[in-house]
Amino acid sequence: MKIVVCIKQVPATQEVQIDPITGTMKRQGMDAKMNPYDLIALEQAFQLKEKVGGSVTVISMGPTQADAVLREALAMGADQAILVSDRAFGGSDVLATARTLAMTLRKVGSDADLFIFGHQTTDGDTAQVGPAVAALLDIPQASLVRSIDNHDSFIEIEQKLGSLIQRATIKKPCLITVDPHELTPRLPSYWRLRTLTSDAVQLLGLADLDASAKTKVGILGSPTRVLRIFPPQRSTKSVVLDGKASDIGQQLVEDLIQAHLAERVIHG
Repeated sequence: MKIVVCIKQVPATQEVQIDPITGTMKRQGMDAKMNPYDLIALEQAFQLKEKVGGSVTVISMGPTQADAVLREALAMGADQAILVSDRAFGGSDVLATARTLAMTLRKVGSDADLFIFGHQTTDGDTAQVGPAVAALLDIPQASLVRSIDNHDSFIEIEQKLGSLIQRATIKKPCLITVDPHELTPRLPSYWRLRTLTSDAVQLLGLADLDASAKTKVGILGSPTRVLRIFPPQRSTKSVVLDGKASDIGQQLVEDLIQAHLAERVIHG
């Protein structure tokens, strides 16, 4: 079974900065790590490979420093790693990112049985890239998958949808996003990490995928952009109510209703 897992390098801090001109995150010089949700996706892929055999390829789209998370994935047990990096991809929103990954998967994953994504990323939290890639590839997709059973032409999955557990079958090739449940990712092998060669990660740019798609990726291909990121504005004030207890209670209720923190209930 050929499995492809898409992973992402994300900030290792919540103190991120946004470029005021481009509206994109400043990643240069920032501490980074593998997206925690992608660690769960990788573990799901490794367990499936151990059960049925096959290979696990990891792909990441990002700047050259994203090479680090791909090497981490190789040290965890991945068979092949590909970094999709090009200045033309900079500033991609969800749609432009999905287009780039879809182009990549058509090139290097055309014979894959299963594509696995983390449910979301900690720097975007949209949970949209995986489903968008599936739509662009025109393949079936399922989200919040907790377990997978492999069959010749389809996979059987278990999903947790709110308080409900659902089982379904999906025809191959297909794409899933993994539920961030109690699955413990394995640690990277120090020996494997030390023995990785300088060319262990394959590098692909726009010219390797589709040079004519320049206006569909990066900032040029992004219909949305972040204008501003700021902490929530908080303000407090104190109000002193005087009078009888019954009058104070009635006034408090009225004040809560005015502040839309309570509703008036009419009986009869």
